[in-house]
Amino acid sequence: MFAFARKKTEMVAPDAALPGRDVPLATAQTHFVNGRLLKADVPGGMQEAMFGMGCFWGVERVFWSLEGVYLSMVGYAGGFTPNATYEEVCTGQTGHNEVVRVIFDPAVIAYDELLRVFWEGHNPTQGMRQGNDMGTQYRSGIYTYNDAQQQTAEHSKAIFQERLNAAGLESITTEIIPAPQFYYAEDYHQQYLAKNPNGYCGLGGTGVSCPIGTGA
Repeated sequence: MFAFARKKTEMVAPDAALPGRDVPLATAQTHFVNGRLLKADVPGGMQEAMFGMGCFWGVERVFWSLEGVYLSMVGYAGGFTPNATYEEVCTGQTGHNEVVRVIFDPAVIAYDELLRVFWEGHNPTQGMRQGNDMGTQYRSGIYTYNDAQQQTAEHSKAIFQERLNAAGLESITTEIIPAPQFYYAEDYHQQYLAKNPNGYCGLGGTGVSCPIGTGA
């Protein structure tokens, strides 16, 4: 049992990852909450963001509820297996993280504010787990779409680490890297907690507030 748990929390080597497939997984056509097309082009003036914060069911609900978020979707990213299934990701042998991709209007909600929600919405100090969920698919991650996002994310990490240090908490383990390819998760995962209001959420935080996005 210990060996299995350790295997799930160690990143698989690229040459040892599952082979995957050439054909994308079938997924939902529209967003269950707002009815917008999940695979539509990003509207003019809007931007993309991507985060990993543990089980993507609860994470997506946090983001689709924010004013200024136009669209949200869940999927897999940061690994090596093309078009991996959920079952394959759960083995720890694809390298993928469970992520939420967000399309947002920066005139309504700034990227800084998305980062504040990210830092406060989970515990970014736990390595390859989030709460009771263990495995590389539950790691904390910010996946950036341009240099400005990268710099803002790194700056926010430094500020939040100061807050954690002051509270006597651990070091941040969040990976901050350019956005890798996003693979849509299966239909039933999209907006899961809107379809299953009493379903598993899995989110927890540190109880420490982040000044990013608040003007503080």
